[in-house]
Amino acid sequence: MALAFVFIYSISVYLKDRAITDLAQDDARQISGLVFQSLYSAMSKGWNKDEIQEIITRLNQNEWEMKIRVMRGFPVIRQFGEIEGEKAVRQADRHLMEALIKGDDYLFTQGDRIRYIYPVKVKQECLRCHTEANVGDINGAIDIDFPVKNLKISLNFMLNVVSGYFALVLILIFVFLQFLLRFLLAKPLIQLVGIIQEIIEHTDLSRRLPKRTGWVTEFEMLSTYFNNMLSTMQDYSRQLEELSIRDPLTKLYNRRKFEQFLDYEVNRSLRHKHPFSLIMMDVDNFKHINDTYGHPIGDLALKEIANTLEQATRNTDIVARIGGDEFAIILPETHGDNAMIAARKIRAWLNEAVMEVPSGKIRMTASFGLVEFPLNGTSMADISIAMDVAMYKAKKGGKNRIATIEESDREMVVESYSQTVMVKRALDDDRVEAHFQPIVDVKTGKVFAYETLARIREGDVIIPASQFIEAAEEAGLSEHLDIRIIEKGIDFKKMASRLNGVKLFFNLSPRTFRHTDFMRSVPEKLKDAGVSPEDVVFEITEREALPHIAELNSLISDLHSAGIRFALDDFGSGFSSFVYLKYLTVDYIKIEGSFVRSIAMDPSDKIMVNHIHGMAKDFKIKSIAEFVEDEEAHKILKEMGVDYGQGYHYGKPVPGRQITEGGK
Repeated sequence: MALAFVFIYSISVYLKDRAITDLAQDDARQISGLVFQSLYSAMSKGWNKDEIQEIITRLNQNEWEMKIRVMRGFPVIRQFGEIEGEKAVRQADRHLMEALIKGDDYLFTQGDRIRYIYPVKVKQECLRCHTEANVGDINGAIDIDFPVKNLKISLNFMLNVVSGYFALVLILIFVFLQFLLRFLLAKPLIQLVGIIQEIIEHTDLSRRLPKRTGWVTEFEMLSTYFNNMLSTMQDYSRQLEELSIRDPLTKLYNRRKFEQFLDYEVNRSLRHKHPFSLIMMDVDNFKHINDTYGHPIGDLALKEIANTLEQATRNTDIVARIGGDEFAIILPETHGDNAMIAARKIRAWLNEAVMEVPSGKIRMTASFGLVEFPLNGTSMADISIAMDVAMYKAKKGGKNRIATIEESDREMVVESYSQTVMVKRALDDDRVEAHFQPIVDVKTGKVFAYETLARIREGDVIIPASQFIEAAEEAGLSEHLDIRIIEKGIDFKKMASRLNGVKLFFNLSPRTFRHTDFMRSVPEKLKDAGVSPEDVVFEITEREALPHIAELNSLISDLHSAGIRFALDDFGSGFSSFVYLKYLTVDYIKIEGSFVRSIAMDPSDKIMVNHIHGMAKDFKIKSIAEFVEDEEAHKILKEMGVDYGQGYHYGKPVPGRQITEGGK
């Protein structure tokens, strides 16, 4: 708008000035020439001055608002005399006198009118009548006065001027817009893209856009919101990183980080030829504390134990919570004798500690398994098996004691090793089978899904997972078991075409989730088999898999977008589990079975189940109750509105052929 007004004003001023100078002068000269020719024609015919004055009067009448006046020059005055009144007018008009004396024409404006004085010079033919004059003398002057508004401007001139000015304005606008685009739009955008590239390349969420002020207020808002988004992402990243290495309840290292430290310590000890020791601690009768006082008290007890362990260990020792009520301590460069002193110190502290609760006092004890590297094993797998055997020995010996591995315990270590061999051979011989346990709709009683469970066949004997899964995990075979079960589950779904819409649940180990290449290939495998990805649900085991929450987020997001659904298993086993709903996108939660099993007898369990189901409903997540063992529990769950149930009341795990052949 501003440029348009400037353009219009400029061109109007220019045209007005041009009209007054050049065009007005041209018009005035033409009119003066015509007047002179008219007077010359009349004088040539011998007309007297009255007749000539009549011609001038008529000219004034014909030209609207134009005044024409003819004044005698000095040669004419000498020969024919003065006209009455002209002398006073002549002497009072400086421009008129100069025109009569010098012979120069004059053009000037007076208000909104233009005046032009045209001197009439004597030519040769004029001497016939004007005998007192010479060629070149000024015989008189034609004085024309007309308004500015009557000026006529050439069409070509107008078009040329308008086109020229319009082109100039377009160029100026283009230059101005180019400036705006480059410095006010492009430059901030390039800077924003550059910072985004740096963040992606260096994973640096600490970068920030500089605060921008200027004409484009949206960029100032964009910078502010972008920086706020980075701050939020940085905060979430920090929390996710903390969750990936720390137990959210006790703030100790989690199992994943413990395994990393253990692997590092094994390699360091092998390299420098010095020993280290491991203490594994399992709280005695912890389930009794949960059942008697409730899970909130149980969580408080775990926190107290964590504080005790941190106070009783050195700064160089590594303390971790590796399970629900299991803790482990790495003592670098420590022989078994010194580790025994440390274990006795921790046991004494626990025995003396008393936790006050509203209904009384709680005393806690624990069983300790102690192993030394390289005395009890020379690899991470060996030392892990030895640690489990030592813990089993402590529990079997009567609890609240410290057990070590002796030569006589070699058989237990061998037995654990033999379980590993059994799993490996079963995988090699394809004797790992998939059994399926129904998950039913509590309201209708119809089968909604099947959980796919691993079994090993030894002749006519079916070995349940509880007898080999720990050995498989210790030996790093759980991932291979999961992959085999997923493949067999897909084959079952492919063959059982009449079970379209019935989902399959798979409970996967953290190792399998870390095998991202395989996990990302599952949607393609399902499509190749003609199985809908929406019919597959992967269970995330809270105790094992959630320490890897940072890695899980990206994987879950990708698989979720492909149609695969997710369930959070053992939900409610610790109140820290509620935190994970904030960070993970899941479609189902499986309510911890210890609440469901006694729901008909224990009011507190009923309250817990109802609370978990209500929260799941608020999150728009479906709830599944595990360990439904009888009709009474089923009725209570139905009254609560729990979505699905699983347990022996609905059916035990069976081979897939029994489902397809039996019509169940």
